[in-house]
Amino acid sequence: MTYDFLQHYWWFIIALLGSLLVFLMFVQGANSMIFQLGKDEVERRLVINSTGRKWEFTFTTLVTFGGAFFASFPLFYSTSFGSAYWVWVAILFSFIIQAVSYEYQNKAGNLLGVKTFQVCLIINGILGPLLLGGAVATFFTGSNFIVEKVNLTSGLHPVISRWANGSRGLDVLLNPWVVIFGIAVVFLARILGTLYINNNVHDEAIRGRVKKHLLINTVLFLLFFLPFLLKTLIGEGYAVNDSGVIVMESMKYFNNLITMWPLLCLLLVGVVLLLFGVIKTILKADYVRGIWPAGIGVVLVVLVLLLIAGWNNTAYYPSTADLQSSLTLKNSSSSEFTLKTMFFVSFLVPFVLAYIVYAWRKIDIGGISKKDVTGKEESY
Repeated sequence: MTYDFLQHYWWFIIALLGSLLVFLMFVQGANSMIFQLGKDEVERRLVINSTGRKWEFTFTTLVTFGGAFFASFPLFYSTSFGSAYWVWVAILFSFIIQAVSYEYQNKAGNLLGVKTFQVCLIINGILGPLLLGGAVATFFTGSNFIVEKVNLTSGLHPVISRWANGSRGLDVLLNPWVVIFGIAVVFLARILGTLYINNNVHDEAIRGRVKKHLLINTVLFLLFFLPFLLKTLIGEGYAVNDSGVIVMESMKYFNNLITMWPLLCLLLVGVVLLLFGVIKTILKADYVRGIWPAGIGVVLVVLVLLLIAGWNNTAYYPSTADLQSSLTLKNSSSSEFTLKTMFFVSFLVPFVLAYIVYAWRKIDIGGISKKDVTGKEESY
């Protein structure tokens, strides 16, 4: 195991966690549609209790994603999580109000009212995917930071990386392409959320509304995602030359796909699976398993996008303030000893995934219906 292999291996692990996180945001997508899928209080409780069984998976994956970044590429963690902290604070705050809203909306003594907490779930359902999507978009568009490793030896100011202005990361939202991709992720989450509710909630009235919203959100997703994808593939990218210098390269990310052609194959398979899940759900009235091919397709597509952002001598976190401050797998990773130790620890990941699958199946046996949310104290 060479140092180079370990760096690429851990970028794959991070990309995998990131792709799983995007899939699990079906929770946020469904929550953003509480009042569209549920027209009365019982129907809304059906939607909320369905996603309420899974929100811990999303939050745990988000924390694991951040932890993996911290352990394997600490310079990214200190630059993004440390310097651009207002974006991450907003993301975490949206997840905090989600957890509180689930637990307290139907508790005795709720002075704010049920709808107040349901609105908070909608805020999380929109704000969470929007900001997370925007954060991912900066892997391609760049961020306004400066890295000065010589500061590490300074006793007075040992700060390696800093944001180039006082916005603490909020300035990335001024980039229209960041916002466009963030909005695309919002509609993608709504697609997955609609498919999940269609599969999990046994209620004909709710399932009868699925096709309309699925079609609308799919069209809107494509309107935002395809321009970003086209611009990314045909535009300039951030390459690392043989001397370790960051340079701009025409069609860098498209070249990455061609050079690493198995990733191009995975991307095409992912697109086909996503479209299959959506189209079959729309065309076939009794088909309710669209979440699985679509979910697998989303995981594959996001995995490929993150891999081409970091593999093949690419700067995965470009700096718009100082090109040579851009982060690469080589200049931002942990030591070889740390990466090698964590390599063996990562063998536990399949066991964790197996537990998640087991817990998911146990929670989801029989789906959910109106009898599960009426007159039960343990329901949300």
